[in-house]
Amino acid sequence: MIEIEGLTKRFGTKTAVDDLTFTVRPGVVTGFLGPNGAGKSTTMRMMLGLDAPTSGTVRIDGRHYRELDEPLKDIGALLDAKAVHGGRSAYHHLLCLAQSNRIPEQRVREVLDIVGLSSVARKKAKNFSMGMGQRLGIAAALLGDPRILLFDEPVNGLDPEGIHWIRNLFKALAAEGRTIFVSSHLMSEMALTADHLVVIGQGRLLADTSMADFIARNSRSYVRLRSPQRESLLDVLRAEGLAAVEADGGALEIDGATTERIGELAAEHGVVLHELSAQHASLEEAFMKMTAAAVEYHAQDTAPQPTWGAGVKGA
Repeated sequence: MIEIEGLTKRFGTKTAVDDLTFTVRPGVVTGFLGPNGAGKSTTMRMMLGLDAPTSGTVRIDGRHYRELDEPLKDIGALLDAKAVHGGRSAYHHLLCLAQSNRIPEQRVREVLDIVGLSSVARKKAKNFSMGMGQRLGIAAALLGDPRILLFDEPVNGLDPEGIHWIRNLFKALAAEGRTIFVSSHLMSEMALTADHLVVIGQGRLLADTSMADFIARNSRSYVRLRSPQRESLLDVLRAEGLAAVEADGGALEIDGATTERIGELAAEHGVVLHELSAQHASLEEAFMKMTAAAVEYHAQDTAPQPTWGAGVKGA
């Protein structure tokens, strides 16, 4: 378990992390979300003792990182897959880490097999693709068989098979009772992977809740339906006090009702339905709504207008 209490980090006059308090619990995959510049990387660096907090504390299973005698056995992390000596082979990179934490050499071979790099174990890391580098970083995180694992953008450079593999790996590790903390900008993948979310913006905590609750609280849910007996359907809905909104393709949208209730009403009044579906926003839509006021860097919404013919008389 990771416990963060009142965590603050300032760089001069800039407050990167502002009084964060949350707990990352075992047995679930916790997603760590926030816009660029929100303070995610700084928070994770403080978890690992790479940056000292201005104030506040981080505890790893009740202890500060500096108190861990063999840290790789307590917490494994992938923050930067490029942090590897390019002249070393994958095997010797992991072996050096293992020896510094009194981890048996056999474990090096095991994690290389887990991440699918056994066939290139003796090749130099500088010749690895981005995806292979990510796998090597994941192997390093797993090396000490730790109870806690941190990953920052772990799917960078991975192909679809690799993304599917790492998603299942995280879920399997969480099912074993481990604490899994994952930061990513890939919302579609996070939606499939995380059970719980911690969301920050401009260094401050915005949400600490389940995936389902986060989407429900920050998006609109409604029922969409279509019927060839449109007027009869509208009469039934009005009689029940349900307001329908016109949608594309002749469909109707209704807030404040369930598909079960609408289906039962239609059946009771003999109204044929061609479509009846519950609609929910995506994690991306909910995230955009939640963090809209906390985005530090805004891109231009529209492309610049063309200037063809500018300065040409008579154009």
